[in-house]
Amino acid sequence: MKKDRIKDLFLEHLKKIPNIQAAVEQVGVARSTVYKWRDEDEEFRKAMEDALAEGEAMLNDLGENQLYSLMLERHYPSIQFWLRHRNPKFKDKLEITARTPEEREALDAEQDALVERGLAMLESETVEITSVTNDKENNHEKDSAKGSDGVGANQNEQEAASGGGAA
Repeated sequence: MKKDRIKDLFLEHLKKIPNIQAAVEQVGVARSTVYKWRDEDEEFRKAMEDALAEGEAMLNDLGENQLYSLMLERHYPSIQFWLRHRNPKFKDKLEITARTPEEREALDAEQDALVERGLAMLESETVEITSVTNDKENNHEKDSAKGSDGVGANQNEQEAASGGGAA
């Protein structure tokens, strides 16, 4: 059957280049067709996973061989890459230092006063920011409030102060 031959050909290409798009282009079948086969045929899905894994393993081997060749040529970035990824002695290290509650030292009176002062400053800045924000919101509400004649509240206040306006 032609369909089975196309599936087998696709799987062979997938083993060589573990990329579905590249394999469908080589075989001349639509990508959506391959995904339909995968979704409908459990055996094909498994064969596809195996082909991808085999292709990836082959590419990994090829990459390691190239890296090895570069290392023999004394290509130092390649040597560094190999060591950082394969030798625990050269891996990137992250050091985390912390104190347990039992190890923490108590603050003396001066340090405690500084902390309290800092917290009070933060609290007052938060109050100021909140106050300024609320003032702006209130002013905006006043500015946007309009009477039934469409004249803004500020304009009515200005007319009343200058003695003008409707009688």
